[in-house]
Amino acid sequence: MIALLISSASALFFALVGTPLFIRLLVNKGYGQFIRDDGPTSHHTKRGTPTMGGAVIVGSVLLAYFLTHLIMMAADSPVGGPSASGLLLLFLAAGMGLVGFADDYIKISKQRSLGLSAPAKIIGQTAVGIIFGVLALMFPNEQGRTPASTAISFIRDLPIDLAFAGTVVGAILFVIWSNLIITGASNGVNLADGLDGLAAGASILVFGAYMLIGIWQSNQSCGSPGAGSVCYEVRDPLDLALIAGSMCGALVGFLWWNTSPAKIFMGDTGSLAIGGAIAGFAILSRTELLLVILAGLFVMITLSVIIQVGYFKMSGGKRVFKMAPLQHHFELQGWAEVTVVVRFWILAGLFVAVALGIFYAEWVVG
Repeated sequence: MIALLISSASALFFALVGTPLFIRLLVNKGYGQFIRDDGPTSHHTKRGTPTMGGAVIVGSVLLAYFLTHLIMMAADSPVGGPSASGLLLLFLAAGMGLVGFADDYIKISKQRSLGLSAPAKIIGQTAVGIIFGVLALMFPNEQGRTPASTAISFIRDLPIDLAFAGTVVGAILFVIWSNLIITGASNGVNLADGLDGLAAGASILVFGAYMLIGIWQSNQSCGSPGAGSVCYEVRDPLDLALIAGSMCGALVGFLWWNTSPAKIFMGDTGSLAIGGAIAGFAILSRTELLLVILAGLFVMITLSVIIQVGYFKMSGGKRVFKMAPLQHHFELQGWAEVTVVVRFWILAGLFVAVALGIFYAEWVVG
């Protein structure tokens, strides 16, 4: 628990202090957000606001994680050094953030709303996802547990194992499955990042939930003293909780500067990194299908885009919403931006509460 407090507090400090310094750097270089002309007209005042703030979030988490482990190793703590699961999760978040950084940089350097081409962006995300998926099935610990499993999971692994047709085929199917989760989560957060503080605030709630899940799974880890018959086969749950705490701290520090009116945007650098981290937590904590509920707000926003595009094509130009993603529909309905953000935070909190309730109820019933 001391390690968890150190990681969360240090990430908060790094983000709080680092964000205004990064803002100053971006302003001096003239790196500001380009606003789409087809968006809500109220957003035109945001043109020129520094972006790529996700770099501070990722940097703060990386610094906090390694600093915490250095302190714990120096104190000869049982927490010890970095774990395979922790390093894989950080690789996934940083890798996705790097793809987003390239996208953001092209936007601000070319002063246009489109950055990387769609194929280039997909190739970048897929490459990071494949490397993560392959490595996640390696590095077994003393109990033979690898960071990820070829079984599809809900609250724990289900009897649906992708390795049914053989080890190699199972590994390939797992890589495809994990890439679907990673792409869906990263694009979901990316779509939600349209209003000041919306994605950051909702993500804090999701990472807070994963911090609690990690602590609980660590206390009830199979083979640990005091664990009941309904235990969890998760490789490094406490280290995952530590990173979740770091994500919360970094996002709270960033949100201080990102809340309306935002002094900086996270950009694709932040949204893709956060989405990648959320997907990584789902895969490594064996809660893949639970993610649909836990990150329900992001799912809802993504579905609004799918419904809008699908209905537009099928109906020959008609729309279900005034504008997609969903948050912009309510803006055009007359809701103030802050009102939309706070109400969506409430929805995100309700989704998280339901997911945690299901997670705990499964353990109680079991």
